[in-house]
Amino acid sequence: MTTTKPILLSEIENVIKELNPQTISSERKAVLQPLTDFIQSKVSNQQEIRINFICTHNSRRSHLSQVWAQTMANYFNIKNVFCYSGGTEATALFPMVVETLQKSGFQISKISQNENPVYSIKYTDNEHPIIGFSKKLDDDFNPKSEFAAIMTCDSANEACPFVPGAEKRIPIMFEDPKAFDNTPLQAEKYNERSLQIATELFYVFSQINS
Repeated sequence: MTTTKPILLSEIENVIKELNPQTISSERKAVLQPLTDFIQSKVSNQQEIRINFICTHNSRRSHLSQVWAQTMANYFNIKNVFCYSGGTEATALFPMVVETLQKSGFQISKISQNENPVYSIKYTDNEHPIIGFSKKLDDDFNPKSEFAAIMTCDSANEACPFVPGAEKRIPIMFEDPKAFDNTPLQAEKYNERSLQIATELFYVFSQINS
């Protein structure tokens, strides 16, 4: 039986079609390879794939990574992929991340109003939305075992030499767009980081043989 590929929201499809994985250096591809290997192993063994992207505050890079990874899994029609994010502490999903993802075509709505809002993030009409909010890496919302922990920032990587329950712990660091908060370059730099993450995760999932 063949399974139909989920149709992403059209604006997101257009963004993905403009990505250029040829811009990824051989050194960076080597950094990404352990994640590719983890996903491929799970696909080959017909196992569920759980990926938890971890950063200090779970407010920027880890959320961008979670959202784009889930989107790319659907784009390449790789089933049973469940993407999460967490931090060494909980803060809030930074509003500029929401705005950046909306500009790439994600349909985002705030479903709770508090200091740490919960967001519904839709990338396709027919799949459950990603639930975005800041949480610690061991929050009950996240998996307790059989997952890859992707360390997206230096400080989380140093603070968490061991991630309980993780099958693999893989450092894939991204520069923090927070450095440009409240500057004229803020929107540009957040979009730049988002597209870098999208491009690299496009490359990772494009390597998977299902």
